[in-house]
Amino acid sequence: MDLEQGHALAAPREDGTGTEIDLSKKLYVGNIPFSTTEDELRGLFAQHGDVDSVAVITDRETGRARGFAFVEMADSAAADKAIQSLDGSDLGGRSLRVNEAHDRRGGGGGGGGGGGGGRRY
Repeated sequence: MDLEQGHALAAPREDGTGTEIDLSKKLYVGNIPFSTTEDELRGLFAQHGDVDSVAVITDRETGRARGFAFVEMADSAAADKAIQSLDGSDLGGRSLRVNEAHDRRGGGGGGGGGGGGGRRY
């Protein structure tokens, strides 16, 4: 699933008994050092609550880190706490950007097309 910085993925839902349950929240973490590991990010975010998953994004062709990651927190209160605490903080000499992730809207760039020209008479 492609994500980029922005808003929550899902709203709270009911658990069948009429009680609202708090869904996990996925966070965009930008401007991370290229040497940052998933374990390092997990440890950093775990200080603010349970971490469900961490994904450091790498380049498909080179396998090198691209300088951003996604961290999924177990609940939105912990995620909000992590955003407040970690956005703008220093990691390896770089100022982190941390905010909610959301689904990409409207496809990606891609070049397109050119259908050029047809016949000339």
